[in-house]
Amino acid sequence: MKTVTLIVLLVAIVLNASANILVKASALRKDEEGLEGLVSGVLLNPWLIAGLASFGLAFVAYRFVLKDMQLSIAYPIMTTCGFAIVLLASRLFFQETLNVTQWAGIGFLVLGLWLIASQMTAS
Repeated sequence: MKTVTLIVLLVAIVLNASANILVKASALRKDEEGLEGLVSGVLLNPWLIAGLASFGLAFVAYRFVLKDMQLSIAYPIMTTCGFAIVLLASRLFFQETLNVTQWAGIGFLVLGLWLIASQMTAS
């Protein structure tokens, strides 16, 4: 596996997780009513625009990764790492509470990620 592919995968993961966090931040913004609210709350919302741009960049980076990495390995890594980042960021930035089950889920995700990533070195 090329080092550049792993770096780009990491960038794609961070961009994708950041996009979700930015979209959540945009949803917390108080919108005006009516057409003005639609324009300022959605079309001109800088958090939403940044989130959409992050999704787009993540998509391009992920496509690059798929040239050198099996989809059956890249997708679980991308989604699992993104899921863990979003859970932790939700706690940190939005003061969302994580219960014991969610923390256990993060542990299982890490275990599953380790099992999937171990196939990268085996193949």
